Amino acid sequence: MNNKLPNLFVAFDFDNLEVARVLLTKLKNAGCGIKIGKEMFTAFGPAWITEVVDQGFPVFLDLKYHDIPNTVAKACLVAGRLGVQIINVHASGGYAMMHAAQEAVSTLASPPLLIAVTVLTSMTPEDLKAIGFIDSINIQVQRLALLTQKAGLGGVVCSAEEAQELRRLCGPNFKLITPGIRLTAEKTDDQHRIMTPESALKAGSDILVIGRPITQATDPLAVVREIYTRML
Repeated sequence: MNNKLPNLFVAFDFDNLEVARVLLTKLKNAGCGIKIGKEMFTAFGPAWITEVVDQGFPVFLDLKYHDIPNTVAKACLVAGRLGVQIINVHASGGYAMMHAAQEAVSTLASPPLLIAVTVLTSMTPEDLKAIGFIDSINIQVQRLALLTQKAGLGGVVCSAEEAQELRRLCGPNFKLITPGIRLTAEKTDDQHRIMTPESALKAGSDILVIGRPITQATDPLAVVREIYTRML
């Protein structure tokens, strides 16, 4: 893609459009991107994405597509036409699905960065075992990251705990996008594999996704500025 991506995306997870618009205004000059996930997309559709894009924010459309190759490829192509900067799919959809999606977005004049989700940062080893995976989280993440790279995608979503090894395996140009970031290690919410901003970058993450520590703050802009300071 042509535009340089910010290394911080704020996760917008709201069911109230006016609340989201107020926060968007507060972050206008923050230098961050906006991650739009399933809740807001389901509630407000592509029109909300267009509104955010039109205000100059880079958008990470976090819908984690996972279906047959043709369906995912077409969905990614339509998403790319909305002007978003990042789109993601589930790496567990397999090589053919990911490759088809990458081929589709590559036809756009300004292709978005297409990335894949390896293992959700909310999942524990017990969760993996319950759905039939016998390997450790780290091994599963590495396997899916290498498959993602083979399929031609530009990076993966991963925990900062896996970033250092993925950087070694996949090289310096493979983007590592990391959710599960908290300003302190004590508050985890529903995440299990978390890290602070500075620790995540040191481990090898390129882009951090942070939600509640910013969106629930009294002064969200001040929190964003603090995070950027800590990332230096």
